[in-house]
Amino acid sequence: MNLPPKVTPRAFARLAEINAGSSGDGAVPALRVAVAGGGCSGFQYDIRMDAPAPDDLVLEEAGQRVVVDPVSLPFLAGATIDWSDELIGARFTIDNPNASASCGCGTSFSI
Repeated sequence: MNLPPKVTPRAFARLAEINAGSSGDGAVPALRVAVAGGGCSGFQYDIRMDAPAPDDLVLEEAGQRVVVDPVSLPFLAGATIDWSDELIGARFTIDNPNASASCGCGTSFSI
């Protein structure tokens, strides 16, 4: 059986900061991490704020949620979702052990 993806405490902390500024309607969006065809290496990551679907894998810490759909899950098995804040930019990153190659920007990969 494949290991589920992991989310670092730093990524959950950044997600909490993002959600602190969300609308006051009580709904806290989740960070959706998905894989789609495309990009310069064959597959690309789709990272966005979204509502969880009933069949999503939900990774949760302190009320913050990261969700992965069932189709993307095998591509993200054992991956680590993190937050990177560097001089060149700040973004969620994915360290994916399933990727045999990736592009320079880190948003697309091949298996």
